[in-house]
Amino acid sequence: MDTPLGKGIFLVASPSLRDPNFRQTVILLCEHGPEGALGVVVNRPMEINITEVLPQVPILEGQHHKVFSGGPVQKNNLLILYRTPEDPQDSHHVFNGVYLGGNMKALEDLVQDPSSLGNFRAFMGYSGWAPGQLENEMRTGSWLTVPADSTTMFEKDHSHLWSTILRSFGKDMAMYADMPADPNMN
Repeated sequence: MDTPLGKGIFLVASPSLRDPNFRQTVILLCEHGPEGALGVVVNRPMEINITEVLPQVPILEGQHHKVFSGGPVQKNNLLILYRTPEDPQDSHHVFNGVYLGGNMKALEDLVQDPSSLGNFRAFMGYSGWAPGQLENEMRTGSWLTVPADSTTMFEKDHSHLWSTILRSFGKDMAMYADMPADPNMN
């Protein structure tokens, strides 16, 4: 698969990508254009819960949603991905009912309905590229691309997401799917 760059795709780190910020990551590309690109790493949960980051939002009390490390840029900034049929206020459409934003009202509305609790992900920081930088990384083979889908984004086991997607590229890539996260462990 070779999906063109654009918002709403997964960037899958190539097995040869050694940058510790992005080794074995899957990034949802949320924006891509002449000004550059922005995405969030979707397979690096942190050891903190959303209630630790947003103690001022009482409706989140008792929630055990992990916060993900979205990338190395502005690590103190909270971004939230929502899966909802309605466009949340102050949000940015990414793909098929998935929106990126930081609107606490939208988050509160979403968690009011217990059946919607799996429809958001919180990220500290993001991944960003200057104009032309991501395109250059694509030419050097740093990233593979596949269309993003909300089931993978919100319902799949993120701890194995990189290897699962890598296997979908066929046996040439599948042989790398079980390599350790730390190259020194080989």
